[in-house]
Amino acid sequence: MARSSDMKNNQTPEQEDAHAGTAAADTHTRRPLRSYVIRSGRQTVAQQEAIEKYWSRYVIEDHLTPLDAQTLFGRDAPLVLEIGFGMGDSLAEMALANPDKDYIGIEVHRAGVGKLINYIENGNITNLRMYCFDAVEILANCIPDGSLDLVQIFFPDPWHKKKHQKRRLIQTPFVLGLMRKLKPGGRIHLATDWEHYAEQMMEVLSGIDGLTNTAGEGKYAQNTGRPETKFERRGNRLGHGVWDLMFAMEAA
Repeated sequence: MARSSDMKNNQTPEQEDAHAGTAAADTHTRRPLRSYVIRSGRQTVAQQEAIEKYWSRYVIEDHLTPLDAQTLFGRDAPLVLEIGFGMGDSLAEMALANPDKDYIGIEVHRAGVGKLINYIENGNITNLRMYCFDAVEILANCIPDGSLDLVQIFFPDPWHKKKHQKRRLIQTPFVLGLMRKLKPGGRIHLATDWEHYAEQMMEVLSGIDGLTNTAGEGKYAQNTGRPETKFERRGNRLGHGVWDLMFAMEAA
């Protein structure tokens, strides 16, 4: 999710947890923990104009109906889903570099959505569309089982404080849900610049039957073809490491 670190209603994670706990006491139910929080971050003029002019052209607004990718793109092609595309630069680059594949992006932050809309419009990218909504709900409602060739999640929020790590996206139940959406032989590609999160990712994916590490047991992927993001380039200049994982579904 490319650092989905904004905060909803300016609440801290502690405040959100406290609020959720109060709601649970009142209703005997607890809302699911989010792997992201949103605040009303500023959008540039260009991003806002892109949203106003082209939202309906490039953003899928139906969050309840299963996606018909063949109708959406007008063809039958390998389908790639990126969860949390951030500002969209690497996703747009991949779509341009791979015209034989179709891409769906999911991002909750409107600044990134506006930026990607501009990339699509200015680059005449025909094989890329997006949702601006919670990825968990889009996966449940809109992505048909057995429809995806690749799911990619690059630099999700690491929630580096121990008390917040329960919010990390890459957990066994979530990955099991992703697997239902993959075709036989489909792949899950993850990347993080937090070594502890990389280790957790490796433990989670390695512990699930039906997934195989394409780099070899316990090894991180090399030369994946993933474009380097601006965020990543900054990290490289500061000496930060980056860990990629590529796991494949066993063929039927």
